[in-house]
Amino acid sequence: MQKKQFILLVAFCIGFVTLSVAQPKNYNIRNGIGVIGGLTQYDIKTDNFATKSGNGFIGGMIATVDLPHKWYTVSYGLQFSQNSFEITGRPSAATVTQEQVEYELKAVQLAFLFHAKLLGDYLTIDLGPQLQYNSELELKDDSQSNYVINGFDALLAEDITPISQFNVNGVVGASAGIGNFKLRATYSYGFTNIFNKLNDQNLNVGGNADRFEGNQSMLSFALMITF
Repeated sequence: MQKKQFILLVAFCIGFVTLSVAQPKNYNIRNGIGVIGGLTQYDIKTDNFATKSGNGFIGGMIATVDLPHKWYTVSYGLQFSQNSFEITGRPSAATVTQEQVEYELKAVQLAFLFHAKLLGDYLTIDLGPQLQYNSELELKDDSQSNYVINGFDALLAEDITPISQFNVNGVVGASAGIGNFKLRATYSYGFTNIFNKLNDQNLNVGGNADRFEGNQSMLSFALMITF
């Protein structure tokens, strides 16, 4: 059911954006289609766990709408990202030896961005909302599934994998380039609590956390080619 709602939401957003940037009279609007690909650095900001950011990648397609009579342009696009990050744990509750437990997260992200022109089309500041549907957390090494998360007596590494899968982010960044080639750096921050679903799991954590809270953050550095 959740997947169907997300698909409907994506279709609605694409239709709304398409109508909102339809060409008005007496303006020569230039539209373009582009592909984007690059690297990411991902983390979840939380007081519940000791985390360490990890690397990943993104790829996708972007539709651009150049408005010559405005101080900004707009774009909307759909991209896929695969990210990783680490949480500190230990092999058992009785041990004090700490190890890093690595998780992976896949996500589909739909963004609608405004691009303020600083130097025409050569340099822009980018800002806008982003909708995200992501997988649950996946352990990179299944042998660590029974590791105990640091700060807790009974919370296992596998217990925190069913995170919230629909999230809303804010994006800010900059794009620079000439012609059809641009470099884009963006920072995405999650406005929603990505650990909220854990609060419904009735986990016997044996620690001092009354509530799980976390906001994802992702840096991306990508090359965009428009046609």
